[in-house]
Amino acid sequence: MRILLATSNPNKLREVREILAPTGFEVVGLDSLPEQPPEPAEDETTFEGNARLKAVAYARATNYRCLAEDSGLEVDALDGAPGVYSARYASAEGSREQRDRANNEKLLQELSGVPPEERGARFVCAMCLADPDGSIVAETQGRYEGLIADAPRGDNGFGYDPLLYLPDVGLTSAELSPEEKNARSHRGAAARAMARVLERLAPH
Repeated sequence: MRILLATSNPNKLREVREILAPTGFEVVGLDSLPEQPPEPAEDETTFEGNARLKAVAYARATNYRCLAEDSGLEVDALDGAPGVYSARYASAEGSREQRDRANNEKLLQELSGVPPEERGARFVCAMCLADPDGSIVAETQGRYEGLIADAPRGDNGFGYDPLLYLPDVGLTSAELSPEEKNARSHRGAAARAMARVLERLAPH
């Protein structure tokens, strides 16, 4: 009843753990392992491919049923960029917060002069669950639509959350409470779909 989530990002671990809690499965992160397995190179060109690659590699390396996700931001005016390169868009070094800030700054520079109606964007999350023998148990996806704001707003969330503006509520993703974000986010949607799979797998 334990699943390894292949991430060392505490924000992602918290989000997924909260959503999967009702299934009865305990979700642990890579930081719970006594030894860190080698990190696989995320060299696929799609979110689905990277999620699959990570889930299989970590499941085999740790002998855990492993859940992996790959997610990022697609911006229409940039032909879908930064896409799978979202986390390393600005090629910045430093803490997670410093890298996030650099990525946000680069995105705003790239969209300088683009009018609001052409700033459509979405977060995409692909999840994959793999068994220790490398077989894939399930794959799910979620999307989170909005517009790119002209300046960051909000202190909740992480990554590009301060820039994804949600017209229906007049807030950015980083201005939502964690509960509100989970209810509508890409990771929330993918994790809820995965929770339905896990409920079927749980012993009764």
